[in-house]
Amino acid sequence: MRAAESKKATDIRILDLTGITSFADFFVICSGGNQRQVQAISDEVGLQLKQQAGELPISVEGYSQAEWVLADYGDLLVHVFSLKAREYYGLERLWRSAKTVEIPAE
Repeated sequence: MRAAESKKATDIRILDLTGITSFADFFVICSGGNQRQVQAISDEVGLQLKQQAGELPISVEGYSQAEWVLADYGDLLVHVFSLKAREYYGLERLWRSAKTVEIPAE
């Protein structure tokens, strides 16, 4: 979340999916203003997870189009959307039964 924040991601949300789905425990969802920013956010999240936790993604999808980048870290899925794609797909609406994790101030 902080990595996305450092690249000016907007509307950052963390959803706790524990007990709701078997394929992930948490979603991090955020938006970028354009394709380059979406890629920069995705790059920074990947870099910070590698440096700080030794985590590499199982897969990354959508990077070249940069409308919706999905990085799969097993129990954590990171979604970086363009503003238009985020509104269209509405993951928060789709997973409305998930708890929203409060983001503490730095």
